[in-house]
Amino acid sequence: MCIENFIRDAFYKPADVIAYHVGRELAELHPGKTILEGQTWYFDLEAFVCSKKCSIVEESSVFNHIRTDWEAGKEFKEFIQNAWLNVLWEGQLIDLVLITFGNARRHWIIADTRKIAESFLDTVCESACEVQGEILVYKDGFFEKNKELLDSIKNATFDNLILPEVQKAELQNDFRQFFEAREIYDRYRIPWKRGAILIGPPGNGKTHTVKALINQLGKPCIYVRSFKAEYGNEQENIAEVFARARMTAPCLVVLEDLDSMIDERNRAFLLNELDGFETNTGVVVIATTNHPEKLDAAILERPSRFDRKYHFNLPGEAERFAYIAAWNKELEAELRLSANAAEEIVRATNDFSFAYMKELFLSSMVQWMANGRTVSMDEVINQQAALLRGQIKSAQVPVVDNPAVRFNFFKRGA
Repeated sequence: MCIENFIRDAFYKPADVIAYHVGRELAELHPGKTILEGQTWYFDLEAFVCSKKCSIVEESSVFNHIRTDWEAGKEFKEFIQNAWLNVLWEGQLIDLVLITFGNARRHWIIADTRKIAESFLDTVCESACEVQGEILVYKDGFFEKNKELLDSIKNATFDNLILPEVQKAELQNDFRQFFEAREIYDRYRIPWKRGAILIGPPGNGKTHTVKALINQLGKPCIYVRSFKAEYGNEQENIAEVFARARMTAPCLVVLEDLDSMIDERNRAFLLNELDGFETNTGVVVIATTNHPEKLDAAILERPSRFDRKYHFNLPGEAERFAYIAAWNKELEAELRLSANAAEEIVRATNDFSFAYMKELFLSSMVQWMANGRTVSMDEVINQQAALLRGQIKSAQVPVVDNPAVRFNFFKRGA
C-alpha cells in the first residue's frame, strides 16, 4: 500500500474501526519496525517542537491537515490535526502519524526499536508536564501555558496589597510554612496537602491576592478557569486537572469563582478529588468565590477540603485612606487631591469596594480632562463620588469592619 492517500482512506472507515485500520496498514507498510499507538493530551508535539527538542518535516506525498487559530492581538497558533511527519529526535529518524477523530488526536509512533519509540513518547509527555516558571491554564478541556496571565502575576506582589501588617504576614506565612514543612508532615503522618478559600464580594482583591501568592511562592501553578468543555464531561475534566496536579506537585491549583464551577452533577467528583481516593501530596488548592451561599456545606465547612477561609470585605476607612494616598503618590501634581479632599473622599466612600475606588479615580481624571482642566480635582472627585454612590446604592453590601478577616489591596492600573 502507498501512503499518498493513507489518511484520507482511513476516514472512509467507520469511526470505531479507524484506529484498527491505521494500525494494521502501518504494520504492513513497516513490517520490521515498532509501531506504538496512543491517545493522550500529554503528547504535545507542537510544544515539543517549539522548545527545539526535536525537528519535523512533513511527508510531502501526504496531505497534512493543519488548523490555524486566530485571536485578536496574539500570534497565530497552528495545531496539527491529521498528518504524516518525519521527526528527527536525538539522532533518530521517527515516522509519526497523527489522526484526529472523535474528541481527541491519536498518534502512531514508528521507530526502529520499541525502546526508541517508548523513549520518544515518554520524553514528549514528560516535557508537556513540566511547569517551570510558567502558568498552566485549564479551560475548555485543554491545558495551555498563558503568557498574559504569567505577566500579570509577575506584577502582583504583597507590596501593593493594603491590609493590616499582621494579617499580611499571616496570609503569606500560611502557605510558605506549608511548603517548608514536608518533613514534619511526614514524621507525624499528616497528609501533606492544604486548601484555602478566599471569600467576598467582587472588586476587593481576591484575584490580586492569589496572583501575589503565586508570584511569591514560586511553585508550579495550574489555574482553572472552568471544568466545562465541548468534548468530555466535567467529571473527567476534574479528574484530569487533579491528575496533572499530582504529577506536577508540589504545586498550586487555583479554582477561580468556585461557585460557578460546581453543581449537583459534579460536586461529588470534586469532593473525591479534594480528599477522596488520592492523597494529593504537595498540592495546595486555592479557591475564590463571590457567593459562598451557593456552595454546599460539604465544600465550604469541612476543614480537610478548605482548611482556611479568608474573607475579603469592603475596605474600612484606614484601607481607603491608604488607597487614596497610593494613587496620589502616582499622579501628577495637578491631579493630586488635597489633604482635606482626601479625608472627605474617605468619608464619602463608605460602601465602595476597591474596584469602585479605582473607577472613582479613573472617571474623575477623565472628567477633569473633559472640563478643560479648569476645575480642581478636589471638586471633580467629589462630584464623581456622588454619582457612583447612586449606582451602588441598590446593590449595597454591608461593611464588616473586622481586621482579622479583611484582606484588601491596592494595585495601580489593575
